[in-house]
Amino acid sequence: MVAISAGFLMITLDATIVNVALGAIGADLGGAPSIAQWVVDGYTVAFASLLLLAGSLADRIGVRRGFVVGLAVFALSSAACASANSVAFLIAARVAQGIGAAWLMPCSLALIAHTFAEPQARRRALAVWGAVSGVGLASGPVLGGILVTSVGWRAIFFANVPVALAAGWLLVQHADETPRRRRPLDLPGQLLAMFSLAALTAGFISAGAHGWAAAVTLALVISGGLALSAFVLLERTVRRPLIDPAIFRNGTFATAVVIGFLFNFCLYGSIFCLAVGLERLRRLTALETGFALLPMTAATGTMALLAGRLVPRLGEWRVLVAGLTSGAVGATLVALNGRHAHLGLLLVATVPIGFTALAMPAMTGLAMTSAAELGLGLAAGVFNTSRQAGGALGVAVLGTALTAGSAVSLRPAFVLTACAYGLAAALAAAGRRRTHVA
Repeated sequence: MVAISAGFLMITLDATIVNVALGAIGADLGGAPSIAQWVVDGYTVAFASLLLLAGSLADRIGVRRGFVVGLAVFALSSAACASANSVAFLIAARVAQGIGAAWLMPCSLALIAHTFAEPQARRRALAVWGAVSGVGLASGPVLGGILVTSVGWRAIFFANVPVALAAGWLLVQHADETPRRRRPLDLPGQLLAMFSLAALTAGFISAGAHGWAAAVTLALVISGGLALSAFVLLERTVRRPLIDPAIFRNGTFATAVVIGFLFNFCLYGSIFCLAVGLERLRRLTALETGFALLPMTAATGTMALLAGRLVPRLGEWRVLVAGLTSGAVGATLVALNGRHAHLGLLLVATVPIGFTALAMPAMTGLAMTSAAELGLGLAAGVFNTSRQAGGALGVAVLGTALTAGSAVSLRPAFVLTACAYGLAAALAAAGRRRTHVA
C-alpha cells in the first residue's frame, strides 16, 4: 500500500504542482501563455488518452509488472523535464511523463483490488487511495511554490526520481503479481481516442489564443469531434473493442464515469485558473500563489483524509453528493466575487471547493466495486480515462474562459465550474435514489 500510494502521489502531484511554476518556466524558457497551457495539458492529454491501452496491457502482462514499467518511464521523463532547455523539449518530456502516469493509475487501482479481496478491506484501501489523491492535489500548489522559490522550477521534477525508485523497490519486495487476462488490442480505436482528445484540447486552447472563428480553432474542434464520433461507431461494431460497451450497461459504473469526468474538469480547471488568475490579477509570486491557495488545498487534504472514515459509515452516494454540492457552492462564491474583490474574501470562497475531496474515494469505490467482473485493469482504465480527459479539457476550456474577454477574469470560468459541479451532484443524487429503490 505504501508503494502504491507513493507512485500514485507522484502522478497526482504533477497534475497541479506545475501550475504555480508556469511563470518561472516562462521567464526561463520563454513561450506564450497558450504554450504554457500545454505544459499542463501535454501531461494530462497523454495521461488520459493512453489509460485505456495501459489498462488493457496491464491485464495482459500483470499489473505489478505494469506498475514497475510506469515508475521507470515516469522517473526517466521527470529527469528529462528537469533538464529541459526549451519549452518544446519540456512539453515533450511532460508527454512522456503522462505516458508513465497512464501505466501507474490503472495498475494502482487493480493492485488494490487484487490485494484486498474482502469487500470492507477493499473499501478502506480505496478510501486511502482516494485520500492520497486528495493530498497530492492539495499539496501541489504549496509544495510547488516552495520549491520554485527556494530551489528553482526544475526541482519539482527532480524530486520524483528517488520517490519512484523507492516505490519500485517496495513493490517488487511486497506485492504479488495478478493473474493475466489476454485481450486483443484495438489499435484503431486507441489511435482515434488519442487524436480526438488531443485535437479537442488543442482546439479549446486555440480558441483562447486566436478566437473561436479562427481557421485553426475550427479545424481542430471539427476534426476532434469527427474522430470522437468515429471512435464511438468503431467501438460499437468492432469485434474486440478497446472499451467494451457492455461495461456501460452497469448504471452505477456509467454514472461514476460521467461524474469522474465532471469532477476533474472542475478541479484541474479551477486550480489552473486560480493559479494563473492570482498571478496575473494580483501579481503574486509562485510562493505567494501557493500560500494563497492554502485555504482551499488544506480543505482538500483534510476532506480527503476524512472521507476514508465517512464512506464506510455513510456510504458512497451520500458522501459523493455532499462533496459535489460543496464544489458547486464554492465555485458560485468565487464567481460572485468581482474582479476587484478583497483577496481574503476570494480565498475564503475557495474553501468549499476543497470539500469536493470527499467525492474522490466515493466515486472510485463505486466504479471499482460495480464493474470489477469485466477486468480490473479495464474498469480502472475506463474510469480514470474519463477523469483525466475531464482534467485536460477542464484546463483548456476554463483556461480559455479565464482570458475570453479583454482582461483576465475568474467569473466566467467559475460560472462554468459551478454549473458542472451542480450537474455532477444531480447525477449522484439520481444514482443514490436509483440504488435505494433497487
